[in-house]
Amino acid sequence: MACSCGGLAPFTVHKGGRDSSWHVTRTGVCLACAASETKQPQVVLTRERGKNGQLMQALQQRGISVLEMPLVETTPGPDRDGLPEALQHGANDWVVITSPEAAAVFLRGWESAGKPQMRLAVVGAGTGKVFQSAAQPALTIGFTPSKANAEHLSAELPLEHGTSVLYPASAKAGSTLQEGLEQRGFKVRRLNTYNTVPVQHLQPSDVEAARGASVAAFASPSAIKSWIGLVGGQESADVAIACIGSTTAEAAEKQGLKKVYFPDAPGLEGFVDAIVRALEQSNRSRVLSAA
Repeated sequence: MACSCGGLAPFTVHKGGRDSSWHVTRTGVCLACAASETKQPQVVLTRERGKNGQLMQALQQRGISVLEMPLVETTPGPDRDGLPEALQHGANDWVVITSPEAAAVFLRGWESAGKPQMRLAVVGAGTGKVFQSAAQPALTIGFTPSKANAEHLSAELPLEHGTSVLYPASAKAGSTLQEGLEQRGFKVRRLNTYNTVPVQHLQPSDVEAARGASVAAFASPSAIKSWIGLVGGQESADVAIACIGSTTAEAAEKQGLKKVYFPDAPGLEGFVDAIVRALEQSNRSRVLSAA
């Protein structure tokens, strides 16, 4: 099927919720034309300010109009001040890091501790890149699970290097990782080093524009809760939801959202793909409704 501009509309490869069946269709409209038909943004990016740049650029290069509207921000957690001492004096066989934000907070505490030698277990490639960019010889990434989630990390972390684990985490992180490790015999010390809280002040014009978007993109369960509180459950159900990974997607589904898209492997490329798939399907539904 060709778009009205003469260009070929892209394929959509999508998966309905957690249905096992995949469908391949043409959307009937190319993304660039869909963007030009309306002044409303097609996609809302909700990550913390300063974390949307690469994603925004990748989407805009595809002709997709974007609104950056951060819905959460990071604040110090109750245990942040205790992190340097835990790194200096704790017998830590592993330090487990489960997000880029946790990595950034850890690095600040680690520098305050005098940069001791540490063996790290990171949940996935996105988190690992934070340490690769830091290029600190004293930090060794000793383990990354086969799939980037708490279940696989807790099930696969090697026991032969020792059982003492330091887990600097978000105060809102669930207990899946800690409980899974403890069930296998690890001794876990969790420090809630940071928290994510809703942004308190948003521009009314941004909120109004966001309500008309086709896709809302999320990188954390906290942002999804903020979105529903801002937009409302019914209006949220009408918007396609693109998530950075399975944990955020599961949180979206638990909130009753149905049009949820997410990649198998978290990271920028997979996140972009999930957003594009969500947008193509939303455009196709709009075309069919107008027919």
